[in-house]
Amino acid sequence: MQITTVGLDLAKSVFQAHGVDETGATVLVKRLHRKQMLPFFSKLPPCLIGMEACGTAHHWARTLAAMGHEVRLIPHPT
Repeated sequence: MQITTVGLDLAKSVFQAHGVDETGATVLVKRLHRKQMLPFFSKLPPCLIGMEACGTAHHWARTLAAMGHEVRLIPHPT
């Protein structure tokens, strides 16, 4: 199981992560509390992480990028 891409749904206290491998097969569906975010992503090999651009997204993007992940913020469609 090699996670290549993670979609991350940000919220106040509980986050949802959905990871896929290079073939696009789902290999991770995980609910994370705020205190679990840093330990989980620090153990994950560097991968692409996509998240909706919202109020806290820039903080998480900087934090995850410092761990070696490539982070892309996706603007919310209007």
